[in-house]
Amino acid sequence: MDRRPDRLERCAVTPYGRGAGSSRVRVFQWLDRVGVDFAVGSYLSLPDAAPSRLARHPVSLVRAELRLAALASARPRRLLLHREASPLSRGWWERRLLASAEFGVYDFDDALQWDRGEGGLARRLAPKAGKIRVAVRHADRVIAGNAVLAEWASRRHRDVVVIPSCVALEDYTRKDAYAVHDPPRLGWIGSPHNEACLRLIAPALMEVHRRTGARLTLVGTTEPALGALESMVDRIAWSPATQRTALAAMDVGLMPLSRTPYDIGKCGYKLLQYAAAGLPAVASPSGVNAELLAGFGMPGACSQSDWTDAILGLVGASTATRERLGRTAREITARSYSYDAWLPRWAAAMELGVGPS
Repeated sequence: MDRRPDRLERCAVTPYGRGAGSSRVRVFQWLDRVGVDFAVGSYLSLPDAAPSRLARHPVSLVRAELRLAALASARPRRLLLHREASPLSRGWWERRLLASAEFGVYDFDDALQWDRGEGGLARRLAPKAGKIRVAVRHADRVIAGNAVLAEWASRRHRDVVVIPSCVALEDYTRKDAYAVHDPPRLGWIGSPHNEACLRLIAPALMEVHRRTGARLTLVGTTEPALGALESMVDRIAWSPATQRTALAAMDVGLMPLSRTPYDIGKCGYKLLQYAAAGLPAVASPSGVNAELLAGFGMPGACSQSDWTDAILGLVGASTATRERLGRTAREITARSYSYDAWLPRWAAAMELGVGPS
């Protein structure tokens, strides 16, 4: 075994910076807590890897690719690779980095195995579906965000650990007033890439708006993109401060999903964020969402009428019922989906031999 004194001890590689939800949740939040030093490479440290955004940083792209080469040459003892090393890679960087490490862990929290690059030529040139297969094959261990992802990975790797996408309850103001606003405040949090899911329930939202005057607050997106729904939409740019306070000011959280394999493989993170704030919510009962909704005692919805009835049901529920739902969800999340609850398991998966700092 190579014990050269100049060998890099611990390194984490993620495609995005701390401002991107997946990297913050699956990498940076763990490293903040684990109590040992990691060198972190986050490619361009951008909030996403949209081709249009990458094209505006050609020099930085070259430097990022050179940094990956240097990292592979450093042969780290512990390597955590989240999602992908480079948006330009077709698997070569994932293979080289994981093979170079003494112990390499691959982590993923979306159904990337079914992402074949839909949405434009640039994405089709380096689809995620191919590189995740390479990463899983060359990792020493795989961390999957839920059982759906783990089942797929387990057919390709003998050592797969499930660790959910956790929330830090201290990052959310706990809701302390459950009387419904006039008009009611529906809410959603997420990235521009995922906002289109709200179009799936547009007729239901418009019907709720017609009956109650409800407004829809979106946290994380600032550009109008929802057509007729914009008449009831208020937008708030994401920041740690707005995330902390905005959810507690809502009456009902929303998490609609499509029935595609990619969405069924999601980790239920929006529901956990609502729960961390003690906010009653409605969600599509797909994948992890079904388990969370059952535990929280909150409604799932599939059809437009389901969504209309579920939202109106929560809006019209008594203050005591709404408070009970919110407090139960927060308690379950603290016990089963918080970083504090899962830190020993994550440290063990990384073979760090440490507990909470």
